[in-house]
Amino acid sequence: MAKILIVEDNALNVKLFCDLLAAHGHEARPVTDGRFALDQAREFGPDLVITDIQLPHVTGLDLIRLIRDDEKLKHVPIMAVTAYAAAADEERIRAAGAQAYVSKPISVAKFVAQVNELLGIETADRKTPAPQAT
Repeated sequence: MAKILIVEDNALNVKLFCDLLAAHGHEARPVTDGRFALDQAREFGPDLVITDIQLPHVTGLDLIRLIRDDEKLKHVPIMAVTAYAAAADEERIRAAGAQAYVSKPISVAKFVAQVNELLGIETADRKTPAPQAT
């Protein structure tokens, strides 16, 4: 089970993300105000951070940079989610330090696959065949 911090201000998205992650055996902690996300991340010690880019008070890009600058959190993978999906947005998000980017509305399969990839979890369709005994 991985610990995943979700930074999202939309209640429906928070519920969707938490339910999806719980269904896959993860512990999700939602934070609905980006101003508290860094402190929550330090306290929670997540294995992954999922953040919206369009947040009130603190943008997701700023939050990504804050996490990357934090000694305790800089190694934690970050997945950005946003409704604004232009090519330049993805470049800015990755340049800020996110490893992955998913556009809204999310594809459930893509969301779960991206989470698994960032956590290093092998899925049935990605497993390499076991070596055959000779």
